[in-house]
Amino acid sequence: MALFAAAAIAGAATVAYAQQQEQPRRQQTQPQKPAAKPRPPATTTKPATPPAAARTEALPPSQVGIGTLALQAFMVDPQTSTVMLFKDAEQPMAPSSMSKMMTIYIIFEELAAGRLKLDSRFRVSERARAMGGSRMFVELGSEVTVEDLIKGIIVLSGNDACVVIAEGLSGSEESFAERMTKRGRELGMTKTVFKNSSGWPAEGQYTTARDLAVLAWRTIDDYPKLYRYYSETDWTYNNIRQANRNRLLKITPGTDGLKTGHTEEGGYGQATSALRDGRRLILVVNGLTSMAERAQETSRLMEWGFREFTNTTIFRAGDTVVEAPVWLGAQDKVPLVVGRAVQITAPTGQTVSPRVVARFEGPLPAPLAKGTKVGTAAVTIPDGRIIEYPLEVGADVPRMGVIGRVATMIQHYLFGWLS
Repeated sequence: MALFAAAAIAGAATVAYAQQQEQPRRQQTQPQKPAAKPRPPATTTKPATPPAAARTEALPPSQVGIGTLALQAFMVDPQTSTVMLFKDAEQPMAPSSMSKMMTIYIIFEELAAGRLKLDSRFRVSERARAMGGSRMFVELGSEVTVEDLIKGIIVLSGNDACVVIAEGLSGSEESFAERMTKRGRELGMTKTVFKNSSGWPAEGQYTTARDLAVLAWRTIDDYPKLYRYYSETDWTYNNIRQANRNRLLKITPGTDGLKTGHTEEGGYGQATSALRDGRRLILVVNGLTSMAERAQETSRLMEWGFREFTNTTIFRAGDTVVEAPVWLGAQDKVPLVVGRAVQITAPTGQTVSPRVVARFEGPLPAPLAKGTKVGTAAVTIPDGRIIEYPLEVGADVPRMGVIGRVATMIQHYLFGWLS
């Protein structure tokens, strides 16, 4: 999924219909069902406070969105791929402990594939036990379960836990780091190189705010059941209780992840995600000067994103975008629907009016099975972006009987030229 487009500034959707012809199919001109008109935004009375832009005009500016104290920042609505905040988000930066999200992603991948289980155990080496910085406090020679290591990495930010996993899965941390980089590239992290499993400072190790947002979204989207570990606020291991360094879990409503980080080179950073009323935002910041500043700035930016932008639903999941002609079917038309909601992100209170083009090869030959993907709905919004959503057959259509098929084909070949 692309996470690059600038904020969309988009009334009701306009639906067009494009189909490619194949013999014996002929040009069809079909009326289309328009999308449901979006509801007008609710009117609310706001207190007399300065607008967000005025309150933040003294902050270092961003290329997209409001100013921020962060040196790098990236905020995206992953449902619509709309970027609301972009500040040097392609600039290389130290990943710090935010790189642990890649270690966790690989663990989740192994669990989903059945190659690991939560009660699988890995032995603690001297290298793991000797790690500095934030630790889980594993004991030399002990065997630790995968589930405990997951919590140790996410909640406690344990560098020692990362080494245990890296050595257990790949034999060495160096080999595991190569796997992290390779998998990251496959996910779309095109400007990231990992040198270790924990984000410990290392020459040649770098990432970008945009790449970390891609990783955050893939983690949430690919492993929703395992993602729950990111929302744990504290945990006790080896009789030592530690709090999750992600303060937004307690102070910013809807926050359910992900990971903080800090190095002398990169400053304080955080990859954050929050879900409110079915809408999710992902935010990555880096280059802040303290834990307190990180928590305050990240919370402020997240509140801004939810307050200043809203999503308008153009089509709900299962809504009909267009009716397509059917060739030799028991019915001559079938609805084509979208399998998931089609939404547009725009500044709060702004009307959106995207153009939707349904593309498929028609008429569609019967029989047709409900749910079969037969084309795309291309949504064009005023900033020039085109987002494509799969079009699915909305109902089963059996083939007509033999007599009906013969009559239809005779009619087509003898009289089709009159149509």
